[in-house]
Amino acid sequence: MHTIEGTWELQSFYNFDGQNIVDTLPTDVGYRQVKMYYNGKVMWSRTTAEDTKDADGNDVVGKFGYGTYKLTDTELIEIIEYGDEGMLTGEDSVRTFVFELWLEDDRYSQINTDGEGNRIFSENYIRID
Repeated sequence: MHTIEGTWELQSFYNFDGQNIVDTLPTDVGYRQVKMYYNGKVMWSRTTAEDTKDADGNDVVGKFGYGTYKLTDTELIEIIEYGDEGMLTGEDSVRTFVFELWLEDDRYSQINTDGEGNRIFSENYIRID
């Protein structure tokens, strides 16, 4: 069985037509996202180019979160306990994330699905440690 324990870096995104991959997008220049999974804990951080703005025109240079995770044969479940202010405030702040999981030795994809189980998009990571 493959293990998700380790350190991972985001490499690309997939867009789906409900089931199949229809497009692959690399991360933008200046964008970096790293996740670490150890002993049931997850921590992630993200940094963006200095000229990145949010919807309100504010500078966005990073984000982070920390919490717990669980795996099943087909799912990755992350429960974020704390993080930066932007992640944990506002109407759309979510603390529990359930993803379909594709896990191999040195890469994994966490796939977002809709309420009917159709695949929407994924984040694709490679192991860096």
